[in-house]
Amino acid sequence: MHVGMLTDVYKPVVNGITNAISLCKREMEAAGHQVTVFTFGPQEDTDHESGVIRSSAIPIADTGYSLGLLYSREARESLRRMDVLHAHHPFLSGRMATRYGHQLNLPVLFTNHTRYDLYAKTYLPILPPALTHGVLEAFMPAFAALCDLVIAPSEGVEHVLRELGVNQEIVVIPNGIDLQRFDEPLATVPRSRFGIPDDALVVVYCGRLAAEKNLEFLLKAFRGVAQAVPDAYLLIVGSGPLEEHLHLVVSQLQRVVFAGAVSYQDVPAHLGLGDLFATASMTEVHPLSVIEATAAGLPVLAIESPGIDEIVRDGVDGLLVDDDLPTYTAMMVRLLMEPDRRAAMAVAARERSRQFDVRHTVALLLEQYERLAAEFRHRPPKETLWAAMAREVQQVFGDL
Repeated sequence: MHVGMLTDVYKPVVNGITNAISLCKREMEAAGHQVTVFTFGPQEDTDHESGVIRSSAIPIADTGYSLGLLYSREARESLRRMDVLHAHHPFLSGRMATRYGHQLNLPVLFTNHTRYDLYAKTYLPILPPALTHGVLEAFMPAFAALCDLVIAPSEGVEHVLRELGVNQEIVVIPNGIDLQRFDEPLATVPRSRFGIPDDALVVVYCGRLAAEKNLEFLLKAFRGVAQAVPDAYLLIVGSGPLEEHLHLVVSQLQRVVFAGAVSYQDVPAHLGLGDLFATASMTEVHPLSVIEATAAGLPVLAIESPGIDEIVRDGVDGLLVDDDLPTYTAMMVRLLMEPDRRAAMAVAARERSRQFDVRHTVALLLEQYERLAAEFRHRPPKETLWAAMAREVQQVFGDL
């Protein structure tokens, strides 16, 4: 099968979506399928990875994203060889997928990876929530209607899409991770590399350092934890646009350590340093970082939100709390002070992570690809927008 993955951004930008695409691509290729990633940006960003076609576009500052409205000739010719098109963003690449999918009579799938309403709240706080919600209510159902299938990484996300008015078929397929990287015993880097004592209690955060991750909330909580638990440390793994600001925020706060960006392969070793994983993000729909934490045997402390509550079982392999700073802080202290409970949660977390083996989730994806491709082989081509306009014009003049 020839699969086209269409995305607004790809590696070397590191985020949950690029990691998910890369991992799915690798697993599908290992199973004998051909996967091509269609994206925008400079050609030198391919990092020698085969099956990646970048079309020229205008860079958006230093975000790693680019603005492009037209694929290159190479991309357009390659699209003709695809059996399915899978879009991972609704705006640029989503529109490209529906455009070329309709022209070439190919099935189009879209995975909703992001809570766009909460992103807007973070990055466009001056806009009233009713306005951003209204825009999404107008856009998402119309866009989804142009797709042949919508994939939600969690039932919570499916519910959000339905509330926005999406009526298209939705299938829930969770994000997957490479569990083999977390085989026991888990190799770790020495704590001394970060100046952390061997007998310390370590809270780990791993992910992008960006505004939507609610990291200032996490740091405020740890400020209270550090006063109550003298041997507690917070290890922050990752990089991002908020990194410099966060360094300033913690300049007067002891026992917060920044590990910086680490390679995807080194993530398990850094998670293995921790006793507890903590996240305060509410914008993610089924975060890989939380799944990886469970695979590393870490209890998870998180704010209850759609997607996370389908990974972490409250009281079993972690704690889910309200968006309330005193409560979040108290629960972090509680977990750090209860080693027997953490140990039981660690066992449950590892067991839970087996449900998110990427080989299983990729198999579910391929089932949908093959189903839609088979349906389209017996389906007449869709009428393009231009053909529909020409037909209308002909009818108008024919009636004169």
